[in-house]
Amino acid sequence: MTVTPGDLIEAYGLGSVVFFPRCPADGRADARSTTLLSSVGLPHSEVFTSRGDPADPYEPGFDPVTLGSRFDHYGIPCPPQSRTWWFLGHLFTSLIALDPESGTVHAFPESESRHILLHRDVESLLLGLIEFRKLEAAHDRGVDPHELAERFRQSVSAFDPTPFADEDSQWNLALEELEHGLW
Repeated sequence: MTVTPGDLIEAYGLGSVVFFPRCPADGRADARSTTLLSSVGLPHSEVFTSRGDPADPYEPGFDPVTLGSRFDHYGIPCPPQSRTWWFLGHLFTSLIALDPESGTVHAFPESESRHILLHRDVESLLLGLIEFRKLEAAHDRGVDPHELAERFRQSVSAFDPTPFADEDSQWNLALEELEHGLW
């Protein structure tokens, strides 16, 4: 399966898609990741926020994309191996980052000192976000929460089992809340 710009626009609407500028072709960034971010983009919604606040007063030299600069700015310790990773947005309460060299997507859960491998690549993240948008729409129509959670797990796992590998991943936590009627 390949996620297309039309898939993301159909799920979120054109006004809720954020495109990333193309990166220099220096060979250090995963080409597939940069192509997807610049041609398909990322959604911006209540569940996944990918737009920064342009009114946020950043000091000179602040790089809002790299985690090291971002974490330093907010006084948060940044694991050394992730200092050059790219900030993509927030999924629920986790900061989401891309390791630009490997193309893997990681979550930094709020109030935790560790990060979780969340998706094997950007395409898997996009597929998960599109499937979650479908889940939200079906939930609004009154579909059984247990059925929705199982459908989401099956659909996403068929493409990439990584999102459910860690019991503390945001996807597992969100589905648990859904199944317990906390939505």
